[in-house]
Amino acid sequence: MRRDELADLTAFLAVAEERSFTRAAAKLGTSQSALSHTVRRLEAHLGLRLLTRTTRSVVPTEAGERLLETLRPAFDEIDAKLAALTELREKPAGTVRITTTHHAAVTILWPTLARLLPDYPDIKVELSVDPALTDIVAERFDAGVRPSEQVAKDMVAVRIGPDMRMAVVGSPAYFAGRPIPQTPHELTHHICINLRLATLGGLYAWEFEQDGRGLNVRVDGQLVFNETGLILKAVTEGFGLGFVLEEQVAPLVADGRLVRVLEDWCPTFSGYHLYYPSRRQPSPAFALVVEALRYREPRTAKAR
Repeated sequence: MRRDELADLTAFLAVAEERSFTRAAAKLGTSQSALSHTVRRLEAHLGLRLLTRTTRSVVPTEAGERLLETLRPAFDEIDAKLAALTELREKPAGTVRITTTHHAAVTILWPTLARLLPDYPDIKVELSVDPALTDIVAERFDAGVRPSEQVAKDMVAVRIGPDMRMAVVGSPAYFAGRPIPQTPHELTHHICINLRLATLGGLYAWEFEQDGRGLNVRVDGQLVFNETGLILKAVTEGFGLGFVLEEQVAPLVADGRLVRVLEDWCPTFSGYHLYYPSRRQPSPAFALVVEALRYREPRTAKAR
């Protein structure tokens, strides 16, 4: 294969995966017109139309899909082999791409990376913050970070954070003149702030448990948000009750700005896990990042 043919295939792969000449050009660091010319040259060489172009989208033809199915695993294998060569370096090098939620990025990933990266200047890390579940294989991420119950069974999962717990909270102003709910069923008589799930698009049902029995409650209110930062702000300003992570509201509960209710109904659940395909051959850089993120139980002081 000639060098220009490899470049043409790389260009086609980028356009087919991005479904856009504009995004593919930005990804490859070239112009849209040059990229379009390269793909047309490949199509002319093969005598086949590989992409269907419209004003709104770019979609692979049947021939394009077949070529894409061939190129993806081939280029992934090349990437893996190149990454493995870094074992011969004195220090690991390469790029690690991770999709994560905002909370995990701020509380776990960034603090760990801030300690790790100064000692490994040849390692690059890209964090893509997205509340929706991402297909890490299709989107070419090295790994994802989500709570354990959201991790597919065919993935390798590495625990990177402690157990977590949800909390139902409201402001003192909200509870003025309103009864404190004693059971989750009583939430139907309260104004609650809903969270719209990014992946499925539905509203999150508040999850409770007592004596080993689970209970999901559909709440109602004036406000719906798709991220917890706004929920917490609305709760603090007295617009209703919110259901958020315990650690996010602990300081506000401690200083009296928020009131916590139904605490006995909120069980702990397994925290964040980093996950990646079982067939993936970890590069030294990736393995180093995973090991740095791996959760270790805090040591307790030995009794004297």
